[in-house]
Amino acid sequence: MSLNACEERIFDYLQNRSDEGRFWQEKVRAMVTAHGEPGAAASRIESALWLYYVERSAVVPAFRAAVRSEGLQRMSLRNLSELLIRLWTRTNPPVSPAPGAREGYERTAIDLGPPRQSGRGSG
Repeated sequence: MSLNACEERIFDYLQNRSDEGRFWQEKVRAMVTAHGEPGAAASRIESALWLYYVERSAVVPAFRAAVRSEGLQRMSLRNLSELLIRLWTRTNPPVSPAPGAREGYERTAIDLGPPRQSGRGSG
């Protein structure tokens, strides 16, 4: 997943400001819990992040400089909202490895095993 420049600025800011990061972790978790479905929560989080960016652009030097040079045009923050959901919530329970699974082999929810050998030649 790649983030646009605005998303990167917000993410870096949240990572470097522990109080802001904690606030948003709780906010993201609460929104996911309230909406039950990550897609609906992502839309709400995206809207909240945009309002936050607009508000903080008046006081945070990195945001203010970006607004000065790029303007304050609405940008998509969907990738960032989905990333924060993945980082800060558990949307799927972990899958336990099957008994006797190979060490170092991570089993996923969609584990089809090794490819089957076909009975035909490869040509």
